[in-house]
Amino acid sequence: MEKIKLVIIDDSAQMKKFAREHFANHAQIELLCEINDGAQAVDAVIQHKPDVVLLDLVLPNRDGYAVLEDITKLNPTPKVVVTTALSSSNFVHRAMQLGASYFMVKPLNELDLDRVIMEQMRSPSVVYNTDQKRVDAVIAQYSTANKQRQHNMDERLSNIFITVGIPAHIKGYQFLREAIKMAIDSPEIINSITKKLYPSIAERFDTSASKVERAIRHAIEVAWNRGKIENINSVFGLQVYGTNEKPTNGEFIALLADKMLVEGC
Repeated sequence: MEKIKLVIIDDSAQMKKFAREHFANHAQIELLCEINDGAQAVDAVIQHKPDVVLLDLVLPNRDGYAVLEDITKLNPTPKVVVTTALSSSNFVHRAMQLGASYFMVKPLNELDLDRVIMEQMRSPSVVYNTDQKRVDAVIAQYSTANKQRQHNMDERLSNIFITVGIPAHIKGYQFLREAIKMAIDSPEIINSITKKLYPSIAERFDTSASKVERAIRHAIEVAWNRGKIENINSVFGLQVYGTNEKPTNGEFIALLADKMLVEGC
């Protein structure tokens, strides 16, 4: 059987590494190329003529919606699966109206990704932006999957916080959990912790960025002052810290976000 031809349009180094490793010796799917620039995306699709395109909405130089709109005008038209960390049904609705055939929330699961790509090849070539039932069905499916994902993340983070000794009643507990979830959805935000991460959390909780920073720092100090360094290191699976080696807020957030991503959050 001829392999399904795939093109990825995404500027995330993590996503491209995941795709290269997953599709390297895939029996049914061939990764033709990876494009990280929205301005080059449509030309690459014209050149390679893929069956399926994985498209992120946040791209440099040209956003994913504009790219999607142009791709769906091509003949032949590939199936476009939007893959993004933007977690709102409004994004799903707009993408579907512009012609996307499916919408997946990052980080991606290998089995789900394979299933969705295969389903695109089995489904008929219809104009999805005129099929409101199709749009509503994908939004409903997305909303259910996203709620379950958020619940699973909250549960896993609660277990980690209990293990390292961060009590649920302190303010930093909620702020730290939100920060880690944001770093999972947008890993690059850890490089803008003062300008983006703290202000975003402050806005959600109706407080100030400086109070968010202090509360997260206090939560980490509580864990260290309780002396459960062996528990903290057990969470990461290696000897990361000693008794007198306390991480910065950014280091702690990044470590926990990376751990959850590696474990398939």
